[in-house]
Amino acid sequence: MRKLLIFSLVIAQALWLACGSSTRITASWIDPAIKGKPQANKTVFISALTRNMEVRTKLENALALQAEQRNIKAIKSSEHLRPDFYQELPPREKLLKTLKQSGADAILTVSLIDKESETRYIRGNARYAPFPFYRWYGGFYSYYNYWYPIIYDPGYYVTDKKYFLETNLYDLETEKLLWSAQSQTVNPGSIDNFVKTYPTKLIEQMIKDGLISQ
Repeated sequence: MRKLLIFSLVIAQALWLACGSSTRITASWIDPAIKGKPQANKTVFISALTRNMEVRTKLENALALQAEQRNIKAIKSSEHLRPDFYQELPPREKLLKTLKQSGADAILTVSLIDKESETRYIRGNARYAPFPFYRWYGGFYSYYNYWYPIIYDPGYYVTDKKYFLETNLYDLETEKLLWSAQSQTVNPGSIDNFVKTYPTKLIEQMIKDGLISQ
């Protein structure tokens, strides 16, 4: 029973570490021509470049919410482009016509540029657990069997999953890149966990770079 309890605690700790999610912006760039000139009154077409409709919809919804809270009108691709729109590359003029007809004057794209897994070893904790009574007359093995799971917690392996994304903002009329940010997310666990933090990190970086006002 003691062994089972300690083993369960070790597994629970491993799962907690493996599922601990974090997102950080690793690099960003802004067009020098607009630096220090916050972009206002823009209508932004948000497009998560993925064929996974659940990911696309939830991510675009979260980004649109952040935009609208700052009085930026947001248009989501999931509400304007059919699920099969990305099955093959559309002609340039067809794509631009669709975007312009939506009423947008800027495009925000989010794409997964890389992902990797990294396995690491978590060392166990050795500790001394004295027993004050001399009552172990049953022999060495009975003594060893009783104390082993308490005296020594074995180490274990966890696998961290890392996702690298790039978010770009383009001017729709000129197709010129206005702003770009790269990010790393570790162990998101689910798309629901990811969309709770990623849009906020992007907004914080946009404010820091002077793209939008506080």
